[in-house]
Amino acid sequence: MRIFFSILSIAYIAGIFLFADSSVVSTLAAFNPYSLLHIPLYGILTVLLIFSFMPLTQLPNYSLNQRNQINQRNQKNFYLLPGGIASVVAIADEIHQAYVPGRDASITDVLLDVVGIILVLFFFFRLLKTKPSSCSQQTQ
Repeated sequence: MRIFFSILSIAYIAGIFLFADSSVVSTLAAFNPYSLLHIPLYGILTVLLIFSFMPLTQLPNYSLNQRNQINQRNQKNFYLLPGGIASVVAIADEIHQAYVPGRDASITDVLLDVVGIILVLFFFFRLLKTKPSSCSQQTQ
């Protein structure tokens, strides 16, 4: 599955760059006055990247005991990679748009991209956060 999500992530990133100068963006601009579509655009990219790097034992449908084996510190570090890649793509996309006729680069767009990235990272961190097992709670 990780290979599937890796290929999907690469295709999604390519789509972001290829559609930068398409008429689709011009059409959507009427419905996007404050560039708020950047939030879900980069949120989806972050989800794809998380699934590209996530070991299957971290998925929510596995038992709590399997998830408890993952150190919480390693979980925090794990999210840096997908978040970092998505942030680099956001910055590179804005640099790319500076050279596309009819488009301009915007720091606000990058900040909105980062908001989408952070929201998804926070959601996944809370969703997959390891919880103490009931045995350790009884012994305390």
